Amino acid sequence: MTYRVYILASKPGGTLYIGVTNNLVRRVYEHREGLADGFSKRYGIKTLVYFESHETIAAALQREKNIKHWSREWKIDLIVAGNPEWRDLYEEIVR
Repeated sequence: MTYRVYILASKPGGTLYIGVTNNLVRRVYEHREGLADGFSKRYGIKTLVYFESHETIAAALQREKNIKHWSREWKIDLIVAGNPEWRDLYEEIVR
């Protein structure tokens, strides 16, 4: 099984949400449709701007924890390195 760490944004440079899942399509769909209660729903965070894969849940959870402790600037640098236009990557993962 593959586990993914992902970052959602409310808009380019906006509010960020970092999560981990074993089903990225389903989880992002839940965020987009407002089915995931909490922080992302409250702040309208729906755009998938970054994700990475890990082979174990332990590795994915550790990476999520590490990223969450980074400064905002580092998080933005991570997103921009792979997605400089802050495109919504959701269409790429549902193909």
